[in-house]
Amino acid sequence: QVQLVESGGGLVQAGGSLRLSCAASGRTFSSNAMGWFRQAPGKEREFVSSIYWSGGSTGYADSVKGRFTISRDNAKNTGYLQMNSLKPEDTAIYYCAIHRGSYYSTNSNLYVYWGQGTQVTVSS
Repeated sequence: QVQLVESGGGLVQAGGSLRLSCAASGRTFSSNAMGWFRQAPGKEREFVSSIYWSGGSTGYADSVKGRFTISRDNAKNTGYLQMNSLKPEDTAIYYCAIHRGSYYSTNSNLYVYWGQGTQVTVSS
C-alpha cells in the first residue's frame, strides 16, 4: 500500500524557516515527479512547487519563488520543501503528492498519491 507521510510542520514567527519532509513507502517513486500543494482555511488548494523525477528541473508558484526550495532524495524515497522567510500568508496545510508521470505539473488532478498534510502556521 502506497503511503506518503509529511513531517516538519509547526508554528514559526514571520521571517523564520521550516523544512518539510515527505517520506514515501509502498513503492519507489524515483521515476515520478513530485509536488507540494497547500490549502489555507476557506481557500482552494493551490500549487506550491514541483520537481522533475531526476530533480533536474523545478517549478514554483510566484508567491513562494525565491523563498522556498524543493528537493528530493530518490535513494531515500523522500522529498523536501525548505521554506525560508515565511510570511503569515504561508499559513496552510501543506500536502506532498506524487505525479502520475515524470514531468512536473501545477495541475493537482495529475497527482495520484497524496499525503495527509502537515500544518504550517506563521505568526506575525
